[in-house]
Amino acid sequence: MMKNILPDDHVVEKTRKSLEANGIKTVLAENGQEAKKLALEMIKKDSTVMTVSSVTLKQIGLEEEIEHSTDLISLKKKVNAFAENERRDQARRINSAPDYVLGSVHAVTEEGQVLVASNSGSQISPYAFSAAHVVWIVGVQKIVKDMKQAMVRLQEYVIPLEDKRLFESYGMHTVARKLLIINSESKPDRITMILVKENLGF
Repeated sequence: MMKNILPDDHVVEKTRKSLEANGIKTVLAENGQEAKKLALEMIKKDSTVMTVSSVTLKQIGLEEEIEHSTDLISLKKKVNAFAENERRDQARRINSAPDYVLGSVHAVTEEGQVLVASNSGSQISPYAFSAAHVVWIVGVQKIVKDMKQAMVRLQEYVIPLEDKRLFESYGMHTVARKLLIINSESKPDRITMILVKENLGF
């Protein structure tokens, strides 16, 4: 299993510049609480907000902050108001085109590429196209040299930890059924990545 080591500052800076060159606005945060503050400041009042299933968002309290906000419209809260047997279909409709989608990613290369894996695929469309704005909170331990190492990180580190978490919590396993690789973004300021200088998420 790959070690979860924070990279040197020069690697973080190289990655930041690469992301910016690829059309992904990148902001540095010292810790999770600063990242949460920055993310909330980016979201306009009365916007619809989709929060994807993310250990990172839970760790920094951002998911809970969105759900209890009186200034923002939590789409997760809207979906959870439906009966359990209706939630999947309603989520597909309600989350189809949010103003903002908040989440994380599974690996970032020094060349500025981003890798996201998903079991259901629920975050793939908003990340790739349908959300007006994308905000990712990403611990710098997720930075890798290239896409080959990103795939190794996913298979050897992320999936085993997520599988263990899911099984302990819900008695189920995970599978990376769908992958998204973002090489660049053409629409200015659509995607913002907050790189956090500490271990966050998987």
